[in-house]
Amino acid sequence: MLRYFPLFADLRGRRVLVVGGGEVAERKVRLLREAGATVDVVAREIVAPELAMWVQERDNASGAGLHVTDAGETGSHRSPVAWRAREFDESQLDGATLAVAAASDAALNERVSAAACARHLLCNVVDDAERSGFIVPAIVDRSPFVIAISSGGVAPVLARLARERIESLFDESFGALARLLEAWRGRIKSALPEVAVRRRFYEAVLRGRTAALVRRRQEDAAGRELERLLAAQAPAASGSVVLVGAGPGDPGLLTLNALRALQEADVILHDRLVSDEVLALARRDATRVCVGKAARGQSGSQERIHALMLEHARAGRRVVRLKGGDPFVFGRGGEELEFLARHGISFEVVPGVTAALACGAYAGVPLTHRDHAQSVRFATAHGGDCADGLDWASLALPRQTLALYMGVAALRTVGERLLAHGCEASKPVAIIERGSRPDQRVTLATLGTLAELAQAGDVRPPALVIVGEVAALAGALHWYGEPPRRWESLRRVA
Repeated sequence: MLRYFPLFADLRGRRVLVVGGGEVAERKVRLLREAGATVDVVAREIVAPELAMWVQERDNASGAGLHVTDAGETGSHRSPVAWRAREFDESQLDGATLAVAAASDAALNERVSAAACARHLLCNVVDDAERSGFIVPAIVDRSPFVIAISSGGVAPVLARLARERIESLFDESFGALARLLEAWRGRIKSALPEVAVRRRFYEAVLRGRTAALVRRRQEDAAGRELERLLAAQAPAASGSVVLVGAGPGDPGLLTLNALRALQEADVILHDRLVSDEVLALARRDATRVCVGKAARGQSGSQERIHALMLEHARAGRRVVRLKGGDPFVFGRGGEELEFLARHGISFEVVPGVTAALACGAYAGVPLTHRDHAQSVRFATAHGGDCADGLDWASLALPRQTLALYMGVAALRTVGERLLAHGCEASKPVAIIERGSRPDQRVTLATLGTLAELAQAGDVRPPALVIVGEVAALAGALHWYGEPPRRWESLRRVA
């Protein structure tokens, strides 16, 4: 059963009494000002700095004869705040719409609550749900689109945690989208008087190209697209593809845009190495298809991926092509976009945290360092044939970091080629397996020991190989998971 009735109140120009002059009162007054309320403060002294500033602004405006509008706008003013009295008196509640008891004195707060109740006036008593006629929720503000979350006053931290998660799903573009729909609301209702038809129209707009254009900050184009759809009185099925970087595995490394795309997807075409934790954040009823290619023996082909993207997009579905790491760093994302462009399919790109950045950070390996490396090189050593095409002379230059993707199968080749081009056998190497995941493992070795490490077969993909003086810093700077193991020590034990 609902203990509190959810309600959004229009407080523009309405009087609200706040009792208290500290930081708690300041937080409440800030929200009330943003809602346009006229705030009267009762406090023995005002100690919160912003609250004092707002009162001073009101005094200055009154002294200068400035006019305050019903919405409380006077240039920099959001709404007026007045310090009415030092001591609380029940008569101060007369004419108020709401009251807030935010004093440090519990007995005073109780007295304010009792006086408000006697007048059938809703009062919020801070941190005292039992004496409150209303509670202030945690807020996700994408005005005019606003989400309020409440735990009924029993667990405010839980409400704040929910707000953090919801914040990640609704970015700032939702406010612009709401304003666009507000401007068009009358025309849409007139053109589509039937409620069911209008509802389907809105759903198509919110899932389609109009919303995508708003997210890209192309609001004029979004208005034109909305006008086109309304003129047709039925939005045509127009699918699209979002190329999303999933990062190396830790779902905490996903961007807000990646989360949004996963929540909006109809179909998710994901790589084999995308973690289950990342996939768990996707819309539950989305169709999921694993299209990843294994390092040894392909379990899927690029042609099949292209065909699936085209098939689902042409069927009007919103497709997420979910790729490990970043789609544009050794991920063939460019090829996939070229294919979509040739076939006239709308697309977006959401970058991800690439493996070199994430694995280096989670292993305590800074990719650049003033004392050791002034540049960083990214390369892929996926198999021997690929290694033949690398510029080993430049990769072997001193005072740089080399980050090798997909290099497990070519460990011996990497060591041999770099040694042949002038690197010392003692040059540090860090091999980071399953970087950023709970079972991350880091092995510290040297170029001179890579051949025997490869022969031992003790390293499994996915793994990133970092070569350079910075690799040795993992021993002292590791912070995530188990400490790095040193291959030299393992050799001696064996």
